Amino acid sequence: MNALPRAKTASFDVDPQYAFTPECPNELPVSGGTEIVPALNHQAQFAAIRVGSKDSHSPQAIWIANQDTPMFSPVEGDNVDIAWNAHAIPGTKGFELIKGLPDPADYDFFVWKGIELDMHPYGACYHDLKDKLSTGVIEFLKVKAIENVIVGGLATDYCVKTTALQLKRAGFHVIVNLQACRGIAPDTIEAAIQEMQAAEIVIIQNTAELEG
Repeated sequence: MNALPRAKTASFDVDPQYAFTPECPNELPVSGGTEIVPALNHQAQFAAIRVGSKDSHSPQAIWIANQDTPMFSPVEGDNVDIAWNAHAIPGTKGFELIKGLPDPADYDFFVWKGIELDMHPYGACYHDLKDKLSTGVIEFLKVKAIENVIVGGLATDYCVKTTALQLKRAGFHVIVNLQACRGIAPDTIEAAIQEMQAAEIVIIQNTAELEG
C-alpha cells in the first residue's frame, strides 16, 4: 500500500487488556492476546496521534453471564444484546492494559466504555449500540485533521471490527492490521474480515505493509 502521511494518520489500540488474554482465563481469553503489543507499538510509529480504549465494566452489569443466563444467551435491553462472562472490572488485572503498552494517560486520547450497568458497547466510538452517543474520539480525530486510522487490538471479530466500521462510517480511511489483532474463533474472524472488506476497510497482514 502507499505510504500514509504521518501528520494525517492516527493509530488506535482497541481494548488491548488482560481480560482478553489467557492470563485471565475466567474472563474472555483470546489465544495469543498478549502477543499484539510489538505490532501495536510499531504501527504507532507511522502515526502522529495514538488513541486507545478500554472496556470498563461493573460486576453488577445486567449482561454478566450466570447459571440461568449462560454466555451468548440473549439479554433484554436497548444497549445490551447477549451475556458475557464478567470481565475488565476496574481494580482487577483484567482491566489493565497489557504490559509494554503506554499508560492510558500517555495516549493522545483515551476511551473507557461500558461503564453503565445496562450498556455493553463493542465499538470504541459510541457508548450505545445504535451509534448515537459519541465517546468523543471521532470528533477528536477530526479536530486533529486525521484522515487515516490504523486499527489493532482485541478482539478482531468483535470490538476491533465494530470500531473499524464506526470509523469508516465517520469518513476515515481505515486500515486494520491483523498482526496487531487476535480474534476469538476462525469462522467469526473470517466473517469479520469479509464484513470489513465489504465496507472498503483495508486489511493488512502485518505492519511492514505500512512502509509502502
